Amino acid sequence: MSLSEKSCVPCRGDVPPLPPSEVEGLLLELPAWSLVDGHLYRRFDFPDFTSALALLNQVAALAEVEGHHPDLLLAWGRLEVTIFTHAINGLTESDFVLAAKIDRLRR
Repeated sequence: MSLSEKSCVPCRGDVPPLPPSEVEGLLLELPAWSLVDGHLYRRFDFPDFTSALALLNQVAALAEVEGHHPDLLLAWGRLEVTIFTHAINGLTESDFVLAAKIDRLRR
């Protein structure tokens, strides 16, 4: 099953972050994303503010459905998305699932 077909699983805070080898393997499935300070990061560029805002709203709606919320930075012509599991300040499979679902919004 692909990452985008899975669902995010709520984290209770009692799970360890994924080991680096597993993070690297999952990151291969998300070539547009990078690892920044141990978090998943992607920047989307747009020709205007309204287009960036439209994606922000789509990501926000998806986050609500999945129960997993990224950090979003909206600026003129860009949306920056940072994903990590806040309860453990690290990465879980759900972070990669959300990133894959966000990628699917752009298709």
